[in-house]
Amino acid sequence: MFQSVFLSSGKSSAYSLRSLAVSLTLIALPLTTPAYSTTANAALTASSQTTPKQGASQARKVLDRTAAVVGHKGGASASFTITGAKIGTTSGTIAIKGNKFRAITSKAMVWFNGKTQWTYMKQTNEVNISTPTQAQQMQMNPYTFISMYKSGYNLQLSTQGNSYKVHMKAQNGSRSVKEAYIIINKNTYSPTQVKMLQGNHWLTIRISNFRAKAQSDATFVFRSKDFPKAEIIDLR
Repeated sequence: MFQSVFLSSGKSSAYSLRSLAVSLTLIALPLTTPAYSTTANAALTASSQTTPKQGASQARKVLDRTAAVVGHKGGASASFTITGAKIGTTSGTIAIKGNKFRAITSKAMVWFNGKTQWTYMKQTNEVNISTPTQAQQMQMNPYTFISMYKSGYNLQLSTQGNSYKVHMKAQNGSRSVKEAYIIINKNTYSPTQVKMLQGNHWLTIRISNFRAKAQSDATFVFRSKDFPKAEIIDLR
């Protein structure tokens, strides 16, 4: 889970570092501002309080547009703050490009190049190498996570000030993310907050300072020469 990567410091937890909820988790990072018509916005707003079936349809349209924003091929960078009952609060920055990402906090750095993940723990000066499963990738990559709504979730749409509020609830209770609330800016279709239920605990991710920014593929690969004294632990 996210907390095991960025908050744990002991080697006994090394194997658990394979999982990352950055969800990022780091859930959804806005990259561009698509031009959507005033008519389309009005239709979404007007229908967001209608029947569950209509609400699901409109929620899907909002998430489709949000996924398009997040999926911009050039990449992006942003700041995030994660808060949870068990982990307290931690903040950092993230860069993404397709299914690649790099996340940095005061305690750890994580690189994922689309296949291999490297996790550097600053306190222990060790690097854990792993190959995350598809389920773990859904928790790590913002675009993968935002695509989860396409199957296996019941959707509802409501409004909250100048934002849409999409409620996702898993149809199968065994899903790693059972329930989530995504707050999306009405004008830009960019997510500003994600609150998700994992197990019996809620995790809230707030996103700020996001911008479209071309990212080199080298950004998402660990370079051993930058950490010459780090202990390498291969968990693959």
